[in-house]
Amino acid sequence: MRKIAPCLWFDNEAEEAASFYVSVFKNSKITAVSHYGEGMPLPKGTVLEVSFQLDGEDFLALNGGPLFTFSPAISFVVNCDTQEHIDDLWTKLSADEQSEQCGWLKDKYGLSWQIVPSVLPEMMNSKEPAKRDRVFAALMEMKKLDVAALRRAYDGK
Repeated sequence: MRKIAPCLWFDNEAEEAASFYVSVFKNSKITAVSHYGEGMPLPKGTVLEVSFQLDGEDFLALNGGPLFTFSPAISFVVNCDTQEHIDDLWTKLSADEQSEQCGWLKDKYGLSWQIVPSVLPEMMNSKEPAKRDRVFAALMEMKKLDVAALRRAYDGK
């Protein structure tokens, strides 16, 4: 177990969500499931926590009731090496077209993800401001990111 891992608070969908995420990402698995006991806030036997890994990274899903919901202020960045990988994850995760912008999407549980090409940081950190500015302008016009279009913008074509 890593020293720092995200904990995702769900109303009562922790196990369902963990199973969904594990089905989306390669090298992923549920590692443990615990349940509420007697005298706890939710009924005995209800799933309390689900520990899982996504592409080898540790996560925890908690059924804590309806007190809190997800916000786009927190998102998970997934770096993709190919357009096909971006397309695949976008298709599987995106559930709210109204929230799509600049590579960001919201899944069916309300969790925000950034599905980005792994070359984007290099482009955005270019020492040539014109390249960076063209990439940023192109990015702002996109929902799902298009690697070829970003490369054209970077190259000034």
